[in-house]
Amino acid sequence: MKFSLIAAVVLLALAQGSFAQDAADLEKLGQYLEDMKNKMVEDLTEMIRTHDLANQATIFMNEKKTQLEPLVAQIQEQLQTVASNAEAQIKPLAANVQAQFQPQIDSLQQRVEDIIQQLTRPAAPITI
Repeated sequence: MKFSLIAAVVLLALAQGSFAQDAADLEKLGQYLEDMKNKMVEDLTEMIRTHDLANQATIFMNEKKTQLEPLVAQIQEQLQTVASNAEAQIKPLAANVQAQFQPQIDSLQQRVEDIIQQLTRPAAPITI
């Protein structure tokens, strides 16, 4: 039992380590999006300074949409990969933990049922 608990802790630590790498990638992606937002604000501010706002706004939105579409697809793909990896790592671990604890849970349930049966039986009359 102790070995299996140690193995479960080691598996959780390994899973956490792989999530740390994914977090670093997502952090880089977040920084890229922040830079893109700042660039968009600068571009929009420049356009407002000029008087052809409606035409430039349309051009700006079309350009940014074209730039962001591949990025959105890439983000969705990465998120699906992260979700698949997490599920692949957690599912076997959860099944293993359940398999290890199920006999103990069944035993506890049987004991509780036995206690309830003993408590609900009519008591034998006391004779003196």
